[in-house]
Amino acid sequence: MSADPIDARRAAGFERWRAGLLGTPTPTPILTEAGVVTEVADGVARVSGLARALADELLLFDSGVHGVVLDLEPERLGVILLGPSQLISSHEYVYRTQKVLSVPVGEALLGRVVDALGRPLDGKGPVAPSAHHPVEAAAPMIIEREPVARPLITGIKAVDAAIPVGLGQRQLIIGDRQTGKTSLAIDTMLNQRDSGLLCIYCAIGQRGDAVARVIHALDAGGMLERSIVLSAGDEEAPGLAYIAPYAAMTMAEYFAAQGGDVVLVFDDLTHHARAYRELSLLLQRPPGREAFPGDIFYVHARLLERCGQFGAALGGGSITALPVVETEAENLSGYIPTNLISITDGQIYLSPRLVRKNQYPAVDLGLSVSRVGGKAQNRGLRAVSGNLRVTLSQFEELEDFARFGTRLDDSVRARLERGRTVRAALRQTERDPMPAAEQLAVLLAAMEGVFDGRSESELIDAMKKVRRALRRELHELARRVDANGAFDRDDQQQMLAVARAALGTACAGSPQ
Repeated sequence: MSADPIDARRAAGFERWRAGLLGTPTPTPILTEAGVVTEVADGVARVSGLARALADELLLFDSGVHGVVLDLEPERLGVILLGPSQLISSHEYVYRTQKVLSVPVGEALLGRVVDALGRPLDGKGPVAPSAHHPVEAAAPMIIEREPVARPLITGIKAVDAAIPVGLGQRQLIIGDRQTGKTSLAIDTMLNQRDSGLLCIYCAIGQRGDAVARVIHALDAGGMLERSIVLSAGDEEAPGLAYIAPYAAMTMAEYFAAQGGDVVLVFDDLTHHARAYRELSLLLQRPPGREAFPGDIFYVHARLLERCGQFGAALGGGSITALPVVETEAENLSGYIPTNLISITDGQIYLSPRLVRKNQYPAVDLGLSVSRVGGKAQNRGLRAVSGNLRVTLSQFEELEDFARFGTRLDDSVRARLERGRTVRAALRQTERDPMPAAEQLAVLLAAMEGVFDGRSESELIDAMKKVRRALRRELHELARRVDANGAFDRDDQQQMLAVARAALGTACAGSPQ
């Protein structure tokens, strides 16, 4: 005969009461503050009933979507959504988490493709992070920083010789659409394959196929295993695009605190500014110039100020930022471009006029500048950088003058020929970054007339021969130049002799 269910429940209750008397811990009540959704729009929501919520606090909706408090108003909160707004309905409950938004950090993220919250997108399984760090952090103080004194070799001749970048610098990449901004940043990452640097590529508002091409390029170049790709696509919530660069910066700060050097690419901050503008307008913030909110400068400044070369108290590492910004019709005086130019330590300007002339990379040396990189430039490249700018500027003046059909003497023709050769020597194919020693050998040969008299196709072949000869015959010198060692006049003559021998040319003097 079965036992009476009422007696069974009484027995179970007695056992629980007895266990409590013997010291077994009993569950404690959990207090949860809940609010209600009053309005929901595309990417934002209005919440009432959470009077104690704090700015930047993470909230949890009944539907499972997370949000971040952006606006604090007397009767309601403005919340940016970190998931699809279609899942949220009016009068839905919202709960405080009493936490700020954090993302995973650590070595486990290397070689992975993640979203703005650190969730994997590559199908390789979950990430086992070392810790979770808040996406917002105060920038280090001046006294905690060190001068930018070490070079970052990008592998791009026009950049390393004329617009050098140092570790810890914030160098803006700016230009119109389809001028090669992303390509320049990816080539810089690929050139760190043997340097020991770590790289983070943060795609903001990019199409999925564009991010896939970047991942393929990093994988083919052997750099994906030492890189993190963070993607907030154009089809995702604008809140994810807004927090993506801060999440990438937090991941970089972890490695810098361990003494590592990190190259961080933001591609691009124009989309980031537009995502923040969208969120601000939906939250009914007062618009300013070009409908951007009044704090758009601060949004980017507090992000980029977290970069730098840090002192021993902060681990001794560095974060080098390469933010990308898009201009329209070569307008460098646009609102977002001028903001970022004033925040960063220089800019690499890619000109559509050079693109039309088939000059790749389309770096305009006249409008590009590096404010601190000269102090950190590779010693060998520093020996040729001054003459390079002078040679190109004189050539451009003579080229404009020669268009009038004026009769030119032999010395002017020689200068024009030398200028054309140097400009052609700065051309570089995509996905072919060059070590510092090979750049130096090619530029020296071009400026000393070793390449004069060759057509474009012959010049490409000649540069390849010089690069191979340098590695074959001057291995020790090449290693010293790559390591930023001393480079004197004898080394220069030795390098030129190898270049001339590789091409079978006699010694040529500079044009008078």
